[in-house]
Amino acid sequence: MPGQQLLTELIKDMPAGERFDHIVKSIRTSFNCGAVALLRLQGEYLRPVAVSGLVTEAHGRKFSLAQHPRLSAVMTTSHALRFPPDSPLPDPYDGLLETQPGEALPVHDCMGTSLWLNGERWGALTLDSLTPGTFDQSRIDELDSYRPVLETAIRISMLEEEIRGLRRVRLDGAGNIAIGTEADNEIIGNSSAIRQIKKELEVVAASDLPVLLLGETGVGKEIFASYTHRLSARAARPMVYINCAALPEHLAESELFGHVKGAFSGATSDRAGRFETADKSTLFLDEVGELPLPVQAKLLRVLQNGEIQRLGSDKTRHVDVRILAATNRNLKEQITEGAFRADLYHRLSVYPIPIPPLREREQDIPLLAGHFLELNRTRLGLRSLRLSADAEAALQTYPWPGNIRELEHVISRAAIKALSRGAQRHDIVTLDCRSLDLELPTSRHHAHATGEDSSDSLLKAVQGMPMKEAVKYFQQTLVLHELQQQQGSWSKTARALGMDPSNLHKLAQKLGLK
Repeated sequence: MPGQQLLTELIKDMPAGERFDHIVKSIRTSFNCGAVALLRLQGEYLRPVAVSGLVTEAHGRKFSLAQHPRLSAVMTTSHALRFPPDSPLPDPYDGLLETQPGEALPVHDCMGTSLWLNGERWGALTLDSLTPGTFDQSRIDELDSYRPVLETAIRISMLEEEIRGLRRVRLDGAGNIAIGTEADNEIIGNSSAIRQIKKELEVVAASDLPVLLLGETGVGKEIFASYTHRLSARAARPMVYINCAALPEHLAESELFGHVKGAFSGATSDRAGRFETADKSTLFLDEVGELPLPVQAKLLRVLQNGEIQRLGSDKTRHVDVRILAATNRNLKEQITEGAFRADLYHRLSVYPIPIPPLREREQDIPLLAGHFLELNRTRLGLRSLRLSADAEAALQTYPWPGNIRELEHVISRAAIKALSRGAQRHDIVTLDCRSLDLELPTSRHHAHATGEDSSDSLLKAVQGMPMKEAVKYFQQTLVLHELQQQQGSWSKTARALGMDPSNLHKLAQKLGLK
């Protein structure tokens, strides 16, 4: 029976991610096709768990069943389903196969099967090929025979996941046992830094300790706060958010603690503040470093004894609120300058967690790019939206001063530009480096605009770096520059650099450019 040898290997003790990667690679080899993807159902979306043969940014996408009729058809059948080359239904992976990098090619042959666990739909396995006729009836039957093997491997991994979850048992608001959910998928990234942060948050979420999230603007601190809340015993109630930087000083106290009728001009009725709204839940104080000093003193009182006092009232109220806070400021410097209370800082920073900037998470950039590409593909009603090779390389070389938020805006602008310049919604739309409009420090345009020689610009860029990092930066910029000159062709780039193509591909992977 097909897959028996695979099953023997998969029941060995190994991490779920490694097991799933082994599955897709083995099936791709067995079926001799261009790409294989294992996707997990989450609500009305399918998210890639493991892929082989797709471009890196495909890992960061989530596929809406409403937007992708082939995936929807696969999920509604209990047997393997093939879509012939002349199928009118668009393929979700058009332009995303890595078989011929740099070319936006449609998939010509495709099949898939739904996967079930304990009587419920778990996800799907899809196989794609650029060669018509790759799959026939015998291949469909073979894929059907693989299903029990795949579902057994999934069941093993889910049992292991449940065992790990039981180690983090917590109580929900009603006192019942609850286990962390899969909602963490909003944190997109697989770098060692992100994996470590998620582990820490999984542990601290079970407590009521205040958490202080530190990081530059645009790194996604609110997402990490939401992740922490969802894993906590307070997850049954919504997290309450407040942007401290947007609070006018004269209204900050009222917004946080509420007011009574007549407390100030315009207070025509009693009003609860955010702390009361967040009772038995979590309050997220974004940009907490912007709070005025008088409000900081009252916030400290709440953290100390759980009591608030509405503006204009002498009556105290008790609240049970877990505090998460975030800031892009150096609060220790603010303490020195007298702009932030030291005692409040120590109360908020019981468990500080720095969120690294995007430039320190190179491995996560393609995943985040894929996520934003799929979002924009859906918003704009496009058949397919992808990156060219030089665009993907540029994204990984750019320093991202605006972090994830800037990456999102860059891709959104580029997609809109592509449409405004004549791209059709039924096309495979490719965003190239020029459409991203990034000011790369070693580009000729940048050197001309600043009046600097590109070598001077490069020397300034690496000034102060350790030798190892400076060499890596130089190699990245040299390869990227030549790749741009060769319009994204890796083979031409290899010739221009006097390298063997296979060695260039290995170097590009080592440098994080592929």
